[in-house]
Amino acid sequence: MKIRSPFDGPWATPEPPLDIKTGEWRFQRPVTKVGKCRQCGWCYVYCPLGCVEVKETHFSANLDYCKGCGLCAKICPANAIRLSREGEE
Repeated sequence: MKIRSPFDGPWATPEPPLDIKTGEWRFQRPVTKVGKCRQCGWCYVYCPLGCVEVKETHFSANLDYCKGCGLCAKICPANAIRLSREGEE
């Protein structure tokens, strides 16, 4: 049985799309040391959520969606990303 739908495929969402900001779930967050970032893109490639953004001089996690898994800090060859407890600077 085929169900008729105005949406084309399972990836389509109803209007407006549901936007759930999951960043409030974390207890630690990645902090990028801008001067140390080599812009190699490893953090961008390996982020399981795809929340790393390309900035002009560095890569940085979008904290609205980052869950603080720490994979970006672990994979960074320049050690430009460190994890900080939520609420600390």
